[in-house]
Amino acid sequence: MHVKCRTLGAAGLLAALAASGVLYGQFGFGRRVFIQQNDPPPTELIVARWRFNTNGRIGHTGWTHNYPYSEQHLNQLLSETTRVDVDRMSYRIVELGSDEVFDYPFAYVSEPGEMDMTDAELENFREYIDRGGFVVVDDFDGDHIYNLSEQIRKAFPDRELVPIGVHHPAFHSFYDTESLEIFAPYVTGGRPGYYGLLNKDGGLALIALWNNDLANFWDWIDDGRYPLEPSTEAFRMGINFVVYAMTH
Repeated sequence: MHVKCRTLGAAGLLAALAASGVLYGQFGFGRRVFIQQNDPPPTELIVARWRFNTNGRIGHTGWTHNYPYSEQHLNQLLSETTRVDVDRMSYRIVELGSDEVFDYPFAYVSEPGEMDMTDAELENFREYIDRGGFVVVDDFDGDHIYNLSEQIRKAFPDRELVPIGVHHPAFHSFYDTESLEIFAPYVTGGRPGYYGLLNKDGGLALIALWNNDLANFWDWIDDGRYPLEPSTEAFRMGINFVVYAMTH
C-alpha cells in the first residue's frame, strides 16, 4: 500500500467534511443514537468496533461510546487525505469472542475500564495481537487503566503496557506529531498518557490513550464543541495510527 501525504489544515478539515456531506445537525452533549450493525462496503480498510464482555461499570454501554459518527468522520478524512481504500461507511461492530475478529486487522476499543473479557475473548485477543492485528484503545481515564492492565496481564502474563513517547514512529507515519499534550485542557483525568503493547515479534500492536478521548473529537467535529486545533490534531493522530497499522 502506498500513501500520499496531503496537508490537512484546520480550514481544510472542515471543508473536506462539508464537501463530503457528513456535517450533521446540532446534537446535545452525550447525544444518543440507536446502536445498529453496519454492513460496510468491500473496501481495503474496515474499522472494527469491538464489542466485549463488561463488568457493568458504565452500564454495559462503554463499548458503544461515540459510535457511529466517530468512525464515519474519521473514515471520511482518511478517504480525503490518503490513498487508503476506505469509505465513510467502512466500519462494523465485531464481537471480540467471534472468529470474525480476525477478518479486520484494525480495531477500536472504547472504555476499557469496563472490559471483562471472557476466556474466548482473551484467547482471540492474544491471537489477534500476535497475528499482526492493531488495536486503538481510547476513551478512558483515572483508575480505569488498572482494569485495562489487568485484562492485558490475563491475556499476556509475560507482557505489560509500556509508555511510548512522541518520537515513536506511530506518531509520524503520515503526519508529524509535535506534542502529545495538546488534548490536556479538553479531557478529564489529568495529564494524557500513551502506552503500547508489543506483539510476539516486538512490534507495536496496541496503543492505549489514557486520560484521553480521540473519539469525542472525531464524533463532535460537526458541532463546534471543541476548538478546531485539538480536533484537527485528533484526526491527524487517528490517521497516523491507521497508516502505521497498515504499513507495519
